[in-house]
Amino acid sequence: MNNLEFFVLGSGSSGNCSLLRLNNNWVMIDTGFSMKQTKERMRTHGLALDDVQDVLVTHFDRDHFNPVWCKTFAQRNMRVHIHEKHIGRAERAGLDERCIVPFTTNIQLHGSNVETIHFAHDALGTIGFIFDTGALRFGFATDLGRVPQLLLDRFIHLDGIAFESNYDPGMQENSNRPESLKNRIMDGSGHLSNEQSLAAICHIASESDLQQIVLLHLSRQCNSPRIIHDLYMDNLPEVHEQLTITSQDRCSRLLTMHTGNVLTS
Repeated sequence: MNNLEFFVLGSGSSGNCSLLRLNNNWVMIDTGFSMKQTKERMRTHGLALDDVQDVLVTHFDRDHFNPVWCKTFAQRNMRVHIHEKHIGRAERAGLDERCIVPFTTNIQLHGSNVETIHFAHDALGTIGFIFDTGALRFGFATDLGRVPQLLLDRFIHLDGIAFESNYDPGMQENSNRPESLKNRIMDGSGHLSNEQSLAAICHIASESDLQQIVLLHLSRQCNSPRIIHDLYMDNLPEVHEQLTITSQDRCSRLLTMHTGNVLTS
């Protein structure tokens, strides 16, 4: 099977989880929801936990890794792929070392090469991924803080991308959030604004043939799908049909990337 399939169970400060199908094998990216929510949302696309044996973790903030999963991972002998810098935090969260598959650079997974990139975010950073089947390439990056040149250099020739678009600067500045929180989000090691995300997508699109663009981790307080929609229509209207804006509260549609660049969903 040459196609890639992808969907987002939900994305935001209350939980993040996505699933990607690699050569008929479903891989989970982050486990930020409860077990019950995850199972319910997976059923939207006819999946169950038995369909997943591999999990990739971007980082260990609570909205990306819910410790309630640790026992299930061990019971089901699931493989949890984490960057070596995150091993200590993973073990403190309760993850059994027998489940941990550490990596520093690339991962070989279900016949595909998964390139990994370490980005700035809070103290330990977060990990981005490029899934390369040999026929299709899909990039995934969230909780970036800023867009480094390394990302732009490596997120090329993509067929699809899932990318953070966290906040609207005006809404952020005018919110009643503590100044310390605003500064953490906006200081280059927290999250990406819509404009920062758009600028990166514009560059990536110029170096790729994107069939799907998925925007992640919208702030409930300081963002809205309408703001993002208008921003893209004003600045990058040619990708309107490829754009999916995800929600914290519901599962996205199933998105498919085909060899030969045939768009579908």
